[in-house]
Amino acid sequence: MLRYELQARDGSARAGVLHTQRGSIPTPTFMPVGTRGSVKALTPEQVAATGAGIVLGNAYHLALRPGAELVARLGGLHAMCRWSGPMLTDSGGFQVFSLASLRQVSEQGVEFRDPRSGDKHLLSPEISMQQQQLLGADIIMAFDECPEGPCGRDRARDAMERSLRWLGRCVEAWRSDACALFGIVQGAGYADLRQESLDRTVAFDLPGYALGGFSVGEPKQVMEGLLPGLAPRLPEDRPRYLMGVGKPEDLLLGVQSGIDMFDCVMPTRNARNASLFTRWGSLRIRNARHREDPRPLEAGCPCLACAGGFSRAFLRHLCLEKEILFLTLATHHNLTYYQGLMRVLRAAIVAGELSACASRLQAEWAAGLPD
Repeated sequence: MLRYELQARDGSARAGVLHTQRGSIPTPTFMPVGTRGSVKALTPEQVAATGAGIVLGNAYHLALRPGAELVARLGGLHAMCRWSGPMLTDSGGFQVFSLASLRQVSEQGVEFRDPRSGDKHLLSPEISMQQQQLLGADIIMAFDECPEGPCGRDRARDAMERSLRWLGRCVEAWRSDACALFGIVQGAGYADLRQESLDRTVAFDLPGYALGGFSVGEPKQVMEGLLPGLAPRLPEDRPRYLMGVGKPEDLLLGVQSGIDMFDCVMPTRNARNASLFTRWGSLRIRNARHREDPRPLEAGCPCLACAGGFSRAFLRHLCLEKEILFLTLATHHNLTYYQGLMRVLRAAIVAGELSACASRLQAEWAAGLPD
């Protein structure tokens, strides 16, 4: 069963270890997103080489194709995709509610049409729990209603109340020691609703808790205003997960606020769009300035691109020619950067130097890429 061990504090920030049946992960940690069972462009061994200890899959996509029952017959998600470490599955609540015109919400659940096939499906708290347990994830997420952002107060409260009712049904359908269920705090951009949702969600006494709805279109200032006061109110002895966030500066804010777990498609998606992360911010490899640049993306970086001796000039050539190798090298670099950032922040917390570390990181990001 999942257990969180707190090891160090620096203000609200925490360093700890997340213990699971498939291994222990130092926190804070970033989870690469393998939506359909694969982190795009990388093998499981390459994902592990970035420093990742846990990956995320999406139950909505996997239940549609190839099907949760088929995954179970193939030995579960770990066996099928050959990832031996811990895995977390998102319920698909965000994906379903992003379908807008293709779905209909009721107390029973959400009826929606597969945007690819047009087939009609029902996703309810009970079905979501069944699907995620068939997939065999170590951590499963409650099925919640994720309101679009920004939204009105009445809409935010309705979604919060429904999420809490659905959480009760998720708990009843879960009841398993094989996986850990996390509840999700909603409430949109309203501080009082967020606090109420947190208190009522924590009352279920679950193995872990997540803050949802901070990456659905609301202004960034909403998260910046709410997160520092919200995260520290989550139980100290349980892991805290900020869903779908985000940029390096967002991860820094989350860590400073006391968050332990993060996920986001940004490092992999940005890689596919030729935007590469460095300690000085983003590097646009398509830019002509890199045409004859023999340097690596970042000196000292242990990724396949930098440690492998591939120059910026060659990476630009691969990108412009749409060579598949570029996707692997760029994705591995970005995920290596994110894992490195987590290690730097964890070390700073343990040393009691997070404030100085944050100032240095922010100064480097502001300075931009040197010539």
